[in-house]
Amino acid sequence: MTISWEDFQKVALVTGTIVEVEDFPEARRPAYILRVDIGNGDIRKSSAQITHHYSKEELIGKQVICVANFPPKQIGPLMSEILVTGFYDDKGQVVLAVPDKPVANGLRLG
Repeated sequence: MTISWEDFQKVALVTGTIVEVEDFPEARRPAYILRVDIGNGDIRKSSAQITHHYSKEELIGKQVICVANFPPKQIGPLMSEILVTGFYDDKGQVVLAVPDKPVANGLRLG
């Protein structure tokens, strides 16, 4: 299936920096609650099943690529406000999609 450039532009893929990480014991699968700064003082929460590859400490300050224009989604007691993107490895564990050099928060891909 192909999409048009206009369809791609509807997805707000933006850079953000993880500023806070906490355990999410209520999640069905092991997960963290992330707070991600996407620029201009806009900090959003997300649930991320990334505990296999990442410790809480190493996530602080890590830049990620996020979908910023999905509607909020209730995940257990958490209202997730952003989708942090990643890829499943060969064992089904998530590896984060990240910029390979530091960039400003809130920059849009595309």
